[in-house]
Amino acid sequence: MFRSCMAVLAVVAAFAAGLGAPGPLPAFGQPATPAPQKPVESTTDPFGEEVTLEAKNIVYFKGTGNWDSAFETIVDAFKTVNAYLAKQGIKPAGPMMTIYTSTDDSSFQFEAAVPVSDPLADPPKGDIAVGKSPSGRAFKFIHRGSYDAMDTSYEAITNFLDDKQLEAKDLFIEEYVTDPIATPEDKLVINIYVPIR
Repeated sequence: MFRSCMAVLAVVAAFAAGLGAPGPLPAFGQPATPAPQKPVESTTDPFGEEVTLEAKNIVYFKGTGNWDSAFETIVDAFKTVNAYLAKQGIKPAGPMMTIYTSTDDSSFQFEAAVPVSDPLADPPKGDIAVGKSPSGRAFKFIHRGSYDAMDTSYEAITNFLDDKQLEAKDLFIEEYVTDPIATPEDKLVINIYVPIR
């Protein structure tokens, strides 16, 4: 059964910050003027869309990290992969993705992967490797906002899988619609794929 291993976050603080401070109280006998409301951003993102993942050629950095510094660890790994690709004159053929291969309550193992058009004739050595991304039946979820706020998304995903009685494989994928290196963290858009057994 799929369980989120993201760090515990200050969701209440984020919720409170979004409410804003109340306006001044009206004088006695005066009608209350409602404070201007912040427009609510509506989204039509599908939640739990069934998809079939196609295997892609990838160049990836294999590493481990702790949830407390997960985003920084992943961004550093992507910088390493991008530097390797630039040195080799290879252009990415799709968005960056993190493939989580093992997780527990405090740490994770991952592959920070960048798709490439063709398999490399001269594969790299060391922490950078080449391979294929996962393929097969999966469910897609979309997260918008900071990486630290993803715990809420993963809780919703866990509930979705439990409700549908779906058994996830022992991995999941985050595909970055926005560049995680250059995008402000609160503007991230991430596709989360959960492969199913």
